[in-house]
Amino acid sequence: MSNTPTAQLSAAGVSIWLDDLSRERITSGNLQALIAEKNVVGVTTNPTIFAGALTNGESYAAQVKKLAAAGADAEAAVFDITTDDVADACDIFRGVFDATNGVDGRVSIEVSPTLAHDAPGTIDEAKRLWAKVNKPNALIKIPATLAGLDAITDVIGAGISVNVTLIFSLERYEAVIKAYLAGLDKAKANGHDLSAIHSVASFFVSRVDTEVDNRLNAIGTPEALALKSKAGLANARLAYELFEQQFNTPQAVSLLAAGANAQRPLWASTGVKDPVLPDTLYVTELVAAGIVNTMPEKTLDATYDHGVVTGDTITTNYADAKAVFAALAAVGIDFEDVTNLLESEGVSKFIISWGELLETVNTALAGA
Repeated sequence: MSNTPTAQLSAAGVSIWLDDLSRERITSGNLQALIAEKNVVGVTTNPTIFAGALTNGESYAAQVKKLAAAGADAEAAVFDITTDDVADACDIFRGVFDATNGVDGRVSIEVSPTLAHDAPGTIDEAKRLWAKVNKPNALIKIPATLAGLDAITDVIGAGISVNVTLIFSLERYEAVIKAYLAGLDKAKANGHDLSAIHSVASFFVSRVDTEVDNRLNAIGTPEALALKSKAGLANARLAYELFEQQFNTPQAVSLLAAGANAQRPLWASTGVKDPVLPDTLYVTELVAAGIVNTMPEKTLDATYDHGVVTGDTITTNYADAKAVFAALAAVGIDFEDVTNLLESEGVSKFIISWGELLETVNTALAGA
């Protein structure tokens, strides 16, 4: 196993998390196998993933029947079903959690996307999810909307570990880091053990290329077309540079000295959307120490099978990344407009999936 590409990624400082969870994975032994064979050290979920799992999953039938008999509505049932899955996955990853001193072995669960612009609602639901899962290796996912920023500070301040999701721009990423640091200050004032609080910042990659490439195609000049499939990597690489800078400020250094953990960058949306691109592009080209890459199973399998890991592919490419952004601006790409659209679409897509999840459970409850 030590010579596999996934093992090489781990050795280079990349934590491999699976972007998928279902009860079938939990009960079949699949998660344990991925830990043992493909260096998987965590799991992320979202409403789309759970909607797919419940639509295709017979393994939920017994619990749905029990919930129906108890008179649960769809929202209460979804809360019970998803938190049970996450708690069980946390138990499977507990060995990894202990071996890495809490850094990995993490399982994420998302607050309802309908709360994306409701800070008090997000805070309340984050605390409910944390209490219900009741595992130290859980992460509560909160979107990096403007309302989400306030929620991040409050939830971190309550001693709860957070996965900040739907980050697309460097400006919003910097605000996320500041919200995290403010939360740590709050947690310290509240008497929480800072070393027990962990966080990742989920920076989306392939969706950036999809939107930018559509705009480059519309421009259609040779200069524009030459920039295709470069924005996502450049944006993520500059996010890592920002991570290095922001965790070297006096506030961050002081908190780290007091036992706090840096908020690690996490590459999300790492499945390649354009079939002409290498299927491991957003893995092998985004390698640096102390990052997480959360992969759909297809991307994980491709990486394990034929990924070529050449060491750090981020910190040596800052100048190139800045040149890409200068060139994008020169051909007329409004990147702020791109990232604003992607955040809005990201929230909308999760709300649609949330509705589908509730509908699936509602139908199952009615038929139980």
